Parts: sequence; C-alpha cells; structure tokens
Amino acid sequence: MKKRMKKSGHHLYKVLGTAIIIFAAAAGSYAQDGNAGISEATNQVKGYFGTGTQLMYAIGAIVGLVGAIKVYKKWNDGEHDTGKVASSWFGSCIFLVVVATVLKSFFGV
Repeated sequence: MKKRMKKSGHHLYKVLGTAIIIFAAAAGSYAQDGNAGISEATNQVKGYFGTGTQLMYAIGAIVGLVGAIKVYKKWNDGEHDTGKVASSWFGSCIFLVVVATVLKSFFGV
C-alpha cells in the first residue's frame, strides 16, 4: 500500500511540474517589452488628451453658466452670502481652466 501511495505522489509531482512549465511558457509568449508598453500607453494618452481638454473646457462653461445664474438669483433676492457664492463659482471656473492648461503643458501636448 505504501508503494502505491509513493508512486501516485510522484505522479502528482510530475503532473504539477508539467503544468507549471506549460503555464510559464504560455505566459512568456504573451509578455512584451516594458518600454514598448509604456510608449504605447503614452501615445494613446496623448491621442485622447486634446479631446479631454476640450471636454474639460465644456464642463467649465456649463459650471460657469449655472454658477452665474445662481449668483444672479441670490443677488436679486438680496441674500447676504452672495459674495461667498460668487467667489466660489469664480474659483471653480478658474480651477478648471488652469488644470486643463497645466496638464496640457505637463504632458507636452
């Protein structure tokens, strides 16, 4: 009985060893050069960056219009926190434009 267990255990190690070798060979065949992968990712990001910047400007325009309407309504109602709302609205518009410009120059696009 011990002989049979020893033999089946040895057989199990052979099967596991073969499976590991096959897995390593398959994984190696799908691997690519790290520099090539990073270059490809950089090119893809640069390709979408112009569209993303335009989208950020469009979102800034919408936020600006909504904020302007909100500030105008508060001003007409005579509320006391109009200046605070106006400054936060103006700051958010400036932030969106500055972020788009800084990211554009940072990535060299």
